[in-house]
Amino acid sequence: MTAHSTAYKARPTPAPAPAPRRRSASPARRPGWTPWLYLLPALVLLGGLLVYPIYQLGLISFLEYTQAQVSGGEPATFQGFGNYTALFGDGQFWQVLLATVVFAAACVLATLFVGCALAVLLTRIRAVPRLVLMLAALGAWATPAITGSTVWVFLFDADFGPVNRILGLGDHSWTYGRYSAFTLVLLEVLWCSFPFVMVTVYAGIRAIPTEVLEAAALDGASQWRIWRSVTAPMLRPILTVVTIQSVIWDFKVFTQIYVMTNGGGIAGQNLVLNVYAYQKAFASSQYSLGSAIGVVMLLILLAVTLVHLRLVRRQGEEL
Repeated sequence: MTAHSTAYKARPTPAPAPAPRRRSASPARRPGWTPWLYLLPALVLLGGLLVYPIYQLGLISFLEYTQAQVSGGEPATFQGFGNYTALFGDGQFWQVLLATVVFAAACVLATLFVGCALAVLLTRIRAVPRLVLMLAALGAWATPAITGSTVWVFLFDADFGPVNRILGLGDHSWTYGRYSAFTLVLLEVLWCSFPFVMVTVYAGIRAIPTEVLEAAALDGASQWRIWRSVTAPMLRPILTVVTIQSVIWDFKVFTQIYVMTNGGGIAGQNLVLNVYAYQKAFASSQYSLGSAIGVVMLLILLAVTLVHLRLVRRQGEEL
């Protein structure tokens, strides 16, 4: 071995350079006030359209506010819960409240049933019939409530209505009896309300993957079972929205009842809370009692909405 070879020493392999440290992800910055600045115009608009009127409604319900106070002849005096005590002590109020709840529940159930049934039908018919049905439904939806109510009153008129002539009922008055009048109004409310449910649910059904429905059909499930076990659970958020909207709309029906029963029917037999509040506030000039009825309606609708949302969230659904 040569001296050169013996003097040679293997050089140690250099250690690998340490990998550059990755900067730890900085914690998410708090958005601060930026989102609120974007929402500010909408909040101001909602405050003017909702918050201030609700505040005035609640304020008047605690005052003695009649025609004398409106005209400036007497100052408004604070009554506390006196208006609510008088309202809850009135037997007619409880009768009207019960009638309103039952009528609104019937309208909501009928609207959801017809709207969902027609939404399923839209998925099973051809393009031309589907277009005709959609246009007819949207035409009913776009018709003003007072116009639709007037047309329905004419259709069921005791003297000139075509319905009595077709059915051979002679001069039968649909608005004379309490239940027949409520039924007539329910049909009109259903006619102008089901398109919203139909279009919304139809859009939700079209968003469901067809593979899921086809798999259920291949497993031998009937159409009703497919709707109950597959379609309806997947549409639960949409059904929640349309249910809440229907409850709000049908609970505060005014135009249909007022026009079709001539202000609440014979001796007030067809009164609902909205018409009852109108009579107290404007027909009797008891604006404070009318405001108290409005506050009660607001609290009932808020309670129903919160309870429904809580039940949905308990089932693990995200809205």
